[in-house]
This record gives sequence, C-alpha cells and structure tokens, in this order.
Amino acid sequence: MDVSAFAVPGAGRGILDVVKYRYLLRLLIRKGIITRYHGSVLGWVWSYVKPAAQFAVFYVVMGLFLNLTKGIESYPIYLFSGIVVVNLFNEAFGNATRSIVSNKALVKKIYLPRELFPIADVFIALVHFLPQLSILLVVCLFVGWVPTPLGLLGALLAVFIVAVLATGLGLLFGAINVAYRDAQNVVELILLFATWTSPVLYSWTMVRDQAPTWLFDIYMANPLTSAVELFHTAFWFPTTSETAERPESLWLFTLIGLVIAVLCLIAGQLVFRRLEGRFAQDL
Repeated sequence: MDVSAFAVPGAGRGILDVVKYRYLLRLLIRKGIITRYHGSVLGWVWSYVKPAAQFAVFYVVMGLFLNLTKGIESYPIYLFSGIVVVNLFNEAFGNATRSIVSNKALVKKIYLPRELFPIADVFIALVHFLPQLSILLVVCLFVGWVPTPLGLLGALLAVFIVAVLATGLGLLFGAINVAYRDAQNVVELILLFATWTSPVLYSWTMVRDQAPTWLFDIYMANPLTSAVELFHTAFWFPTTSETAERPESLWLFTLIGLVIAVLCLIAGQLVFRRLEGRFAQDL
C-alpha cells in the first residue's frame, strides 16, 4: 500500500504552517480581540485608559520629580513614544508565553500547528497597539509634527523587530511554560526590567556618559533599545528643535537588534518543536 501521500500525524513545518492554516489564525485573532474586554463596561476604552495612566505616573515621577522635563525637550512625547513600543513587547511576549496553557482544551483534543497560539497573541497585541499609536499620532500632529519617509520606515522596522523578538521569546517560554509554570514568573521579571533597560524614561546619553563602553554597546545592541530609538527618531525628534543628540550608529545597532530578534525566533522555534510533542501530556 502506497502511503507516500499521507503525512505523519502531528508532524508539521513549524511557523511555516501558520500560512497554510491562516484561516484558523484569523479565527484565533478574532476570538482574542472579541473576548479581550468581554463583560467590561468600558470595553475598548481601556486600551486608551491604561497607557494614559501609565504615562501619567511616569511623567510625574520621572519628568517632574526628577526634572527630566528640563533635560529632555518635548519630554511628554519622548516618554509616550517609548512607552507604546515597550507596551507592545510586554503584551505580545507575556500573552504568547501563556498561550499554550490558555488554549489547553484545543491542544489536548485536536491537532493543529501549536505555533498558531503564540503568533495569534502577537497579532492581537499589534491590534491593541493601534489605539496607543493613534494617541501618539494625534499629539504629534497637534504640536506640529512633520513626518519624514526615513523616520516612518524606521518606525515600521521598530514594530517588526519587536514583533519578531516577542514571537521568538514567546515560542521559547511558551513551550517551557507548559511543563514548568515557573516560566511565567521569569517572564514577569523580564517584562519588569524591559522598561528600565531601554531609553523610555531617560535619555540614552545618560547611559553613554555613565557606563563603560562595553556595557553601553551591549545596552545599544538590545533590540528594544534600537526599536525605542527608532520611534523617538520618527515621532519625537521632529517635534523638537532638532538639536538633541541622536545615536551615531543607530542603524548599525538596529541591524544588530534585528539579527538578535531573528536568532531568538529561530531558537524559540527549535525549542518549541522539541517540546511540543509533550504538550498534551503535560497539560
């Protein structure tokens, strides 16, 4: 009997299968968006309230109490343009880590590419990122922001880097989290440090002036650092007198950050494929 036309049950091509099962991906994304604020009175308003509250706390503490409003021109825009990038990473990475466990009923009953779940959560995070981006755009336009093609291209590249990085780490920790729920706590620690290890609340020049050269290079190689600085270049810098310092090798560090994000994606996929055979059993 010729069985060459049949596929081995449970075998797939990993992330590549997401394209084949894109209809299921759309269903998961739609389900996640609809159920996000199910039963909530304010609904999608929370997508505006949460970043606004976060911005207010950071602005009062860092901007007013620590006087960063005097050291960084247009500090409110500087702050918020960084917050939206880190929020995208935090939501995408955090939700992707919990995605397999959250969908254990489907994982245990039917076969479908398990990568669909973390990738769907990354797309859902991108959808919830749009209200925050719209606020940033409105404020920037109000103060006379004039976009540049290179700046907008950099912003798109920043979103791509964050999405790839969050997907890779989400696959890695999402797979580990099935057997060891401690992974969620590790991820929470990573997310706690994410805001402080990139130039969101402060200027990158503070790190350059205080840290050793080798440590500064590591800091700038962080994909989140380059993503935040690309957003600053696109949205904050045009609203200033354009005399503020910009990282001299930003595009080089952006390339390094992109390579790191892709390597994280490859590593995450390899670990995910190695562990997914035990998902149903461990759940």
